[in-house]
Amino acid sequence: MQNPRLAARYAKSLLDLAVERNGLDTTLKDVQLLDDICRRSPDFANMLRSPVIKAGKKLQIIDAVLGAGISTLTKGFISLLVNKGREASLPEIASAFISQYKELKKIKTVRLTTAAAVSDPVKETILTRVASGLPEYTVDLSADVNPDLIGGFVLEMEDKLFDASVRKELNDIRAQFLDNAYVSELR
Repeated sequence: MQNPRLAARYAKSLLDLAVERNGLDTTLKDVQLLDDICRRSPDFANMLRSPVIKAGKKLQIIDAVLGAGISTLTKGFISLLVNKGREASLPEIASAFISQYKELKKIKTVRLTTAAAVSDPVKETILTRVASGLPEYTVDLSADVNPDLIGGFVLEMEDKLFDASVRKELNDIRAQFLDNAYVSELR
């Protein structure tokens, strides 16, 4: 049951509270840990959505999983969510918080996908080129490997995509052959 407006509102509240209490970086680390746990463990996310498990038991499980490593602000926020019955939205709230943090700190995340692993100097070159087009932002580059690309790379930033992969070129050539007007007239 996704509710992006609810997640954005709770994330904004936590962000504002963290800024007010000078604990923004600590809260970010806590929320990133929570987001990572929710992404890696479907059982944990299912537990948050389960109507069978009582709120007190959910808080015990969350405390056991997150441990004593999180701040009191984050613990209090999670406790508030569980008491209000909003714990099912916790993964969405964590993602929204991270996005709002990046917006506040003017950080743009760029995702580079290549067919084979790329060396650090190549990553730095790409990072420098992208950062030169965004002088007011800090650019965060994440690199992935997808052998299906065959060669080349795909660069993604927010809703923009630059596809310079061999797979795309082959698909374009295939489409040109299928759309060839001369061949269809001969049939």
